[in-house]
Amino acid sequence: MTIDSKYKILKSFFTCFALLPLGVLYLFSDMAYFIVYYVIGYRRKTVRHNLELVFGTSDRKRLGRIEKKFYRHLCDCMVETVKLLHISDKEIDRRVDVTNGELIDGIVRSGRSVVLFLGHYGNWEWVQAIIHHFHEPLVGGQIYRPLRNKVMDRLMLKVRSRFGLECIPQKNAVRRLIGIEREGKKFVIGFISDQRPLGSALHYWTDFLGQDTPYSIGGETIGNHVGAEFVYIDVEKTSRGHYRLTFVPVTPDPSDDGQNPYTREFMKMLEKTIYREPAYWLWSHKRWKRHRDRFAATAPVQ
Repeated sequence: MTIDSKYKILKSFFTCFALLPLGVLYLFSDMAYFIVYYVIGYRRKTVRHNLELVFGTSDRKRLGRIEKKFYRHLCDCMVETVKLLHISDKEIDRRVDVTNGELIDGIVRSGRSVVLFLGHYGNWEWVQAIIHHFHEPLVGGQIYRPLRNKVMDRLMLKVRSRFGLECIPQKNAVRRLIGIEREGKKFVIGFISDQRPLGSALHYWTDFLGQDTPYSIGGETIGNHVGAEFVYIDVEKTSRGHYRLTFVPVTPDPSDDGQNPYTREFMKMLEKTIYREPAYWLWSHKRWKRHRDRFAATAPVQ
């Protein structure tokens, strides 16, 4: 069977699923939670290890509550993401409340592009709904890592472009964004910047959630090249299926003379968001798999 055929079958299946109201989809989420958490135990060791690293082991009851709440939220995110294949603009706008959107319009009016920093917090797939809240002409997009599975990659591109955002592969980001600027246009591009850098590109490290953590500098490098402003999207889950997104300028401490101050300031801001409500961050990611001492020759201390 060809990739195209597999894609059509998979898309048809998930689209039928997405036709169901979210209230019904959350029933599937509840069932998925039981299977994922209790039966399969998907990455439970990784999640518990990460939680213990950050919060210690003195209050295991609290860790257990966070862990279970995380898995419930993760299953909600799965059905919410599928729902993007069939959700109206009116419904998504009712469920995603955007605060301080005028900040973005003001930056674009001033003649500058915007680099949006966000993490794997809340439902990052629903963040694309912010495009409805900008009034200035701009190119909206997001940087992504293509999936190895070609069929799933194609399906996720469909999901991630639901509201007209341009999905830009990570390896093409610099060329594409500089190209937008040369065309005389301005962009608002989202960088999910809390992932571990790929391969051996672990050159920059900082303290994040009390852990020595490698980070990627792609968003700041590109932003500085074109003179963009840096903005953080602070995410709150206000209730099941409802999120509040607040745009906050990323403003490093003037006395900070270290490298990549905007990226490190973003990580501090994300850290505060996570501590406020830990369950909504992606704890199943193996964020602290690598250690600085293995990359000592190229890892500056920050």
